[in-house]
Amino acid sequence: MTAKFELFKDIAGQFRFHLKAANGEIIAASQGYTSKAAAQNGIASIQATAATAPTEDLT
Repeated sequence: MTAKFELFKDIAGQFRFHLKAANGEIIAASQGYTSKAAAQNGIASIQATAATAPTEDLT
């Protein structure tokens, strides 16, 4: 299995997504969105920027 996004509706009726690693573990969880399109835009934003995002060490 490869990493994947799972888009779903929570019990409050909001759209959310998880990013799951290849082993099935959730490695990122979204905020709640009022529309499916907004959640899909959130996924697209991560896909477009995550590979080049710097790491800021706050330790």
